[in-house]
Amino acid sequence: MNDMNMMANASGKSWRTVLAGAQMLFVAFGALVLMPLLTGLDPSVALFTAGVGTLLFHLVTGLKVPIFLASSFVFIAPISYATQTWGVPATMGALMAAGIVYMLLALVVKLRGAGIIHRIMPPVVTGPVIMIIGLGLAPIAVNMAMGKSGDGSIDLFPYSDAILVSMISLTTTLLVSVFARGIFRLLPILSGVFVGYAAAFVIGMVDLSAVQAAPMVAVPAFVTPELNWQAILFMIPVAIAPAIEHVGDIIAIGNVTGRDYIRKPGLQRTLFGDGLATSVAALFGGPPNTTYSEVTGAVMLTKAFNPVVMLWAAGFAILLAFVSKFGLLLQTIPAPVMGGILILLFGSIASVGLNTLIKAHVDLAKQRNLVIVATTLVFGIGGMAIGAGDLNLQGVSLCGIVAIVLNLILPGADPVANDLHEEDEVVEDLLEHTR
Repeated sequence: MNDMNMMANASGKSWRTVLAGAQMLFVAFGALVLMPLLTGLDPSVALFTAGVGTLLFHLVTGLKVPIFLASSFVFIAPISYATQTWGVPATMGALMAAGIVYMLLALVVKLRGAGIIHRIMPPVVTGPVIMIIGLGLAPIAVNMAMGKSGDGSIDLFPYSDAILVSMISLTTTLLVSVFARGIFRLLPILSGVFVGYAAAFVIGMVDLSAVQAAPMVAVPAFVTPELNWQAILFMIPVAIAPAIEHVGDIIAIGNVTGRDYIRKPGLQRTLFGDGLATSVAALFGGPPNTTYSEVTGAVMLTKAFNPVVMLWAAGFAILLAFVSKFGLLLQTIPAPVMGGILILLFGSIASVGLNTLIKAHVDLAKQRNLVIVATTLVFGIGGMAIGAGDLNLQGVSLCGIVAIVLNLILPGADPVANDLHEEDEVVEDLLEHTR
């Protein structure tokens, strides 16, 4: 009888673990598929690479950290530019290189200690770079909300219909973000997409013909990467912001579970796992992976500290990737639905950058700090490009390099503590919106 009770308890626990894994994927889902939809990548491939990337991360870290990896918002603008300039295969090759940069950073952390990242990239560097990520994407959100393509060159829907749908999406996202409670507060993007899609369907903006004609199951449209040095040089500097974000994610999940993941399994292992997941994702044609703070919030609410839960979430993501009707259904989401949500999302990213400066007490009355922040902001907002032809830097890539170089060469740098926990508040705010 005791053996039967033990088997029943084990079965009950295993089912709860499976359901918890499905819930974690549900929490991450809105942000996971939004990034590929914005950049023209296949959401089914993104689901597949998110699952594979999560499994690889846990293989590297020894199944110790309850973390889920998926599409990084930091790369939206660079991927959009790179795909238009060099094509998707070359962009994937560049993203593979960005993942290798993560792995090289992991080696530096192993050799020099975790504090090296914050010594190179303190808040006076990361703050304005994060602001540029949000502000640089603002025109895309506004154009899509008004029924145009992201660059504003094509009118996709009538203005009156687009504004109505985009404002419904935006309002829903705002209300869920502010007033929802419990697990539902972690689903503002998913809620905005669902309600906005329903409104767009009623108005007649949704075309389901491709979904109806597609088979139920099919292999995702994987893309083989190509090496293009211009694309690689453009993409590599973009890895700066996600590296800082990753540190924040690991500290945050450690605070939730009461464990110090910076030391065990070690920041060098978690960074390497993140980089490996990004490079492998690009190998299949998927967007770069990053650790997801929505899932960290869900872990805090549900107390699901068992990393096995994330393996189930990864498995469900891989299975969904092969349901072709589902992937095509995601691609029928009209631009105004996403535009309304992105108004809040991109503005939030810029606000997090500002808050990074404030919480770190960066004094802009000091000329050194003012020079770094001012130069970075104007370069980014003004669209500065350095170089000629294909060999040029611009956007987040240029801003990241400029901010780091100025911080290293200008005298009077503030001492940075080696203890990462002194910057917990800053990095935890950073992780909130910069995917």
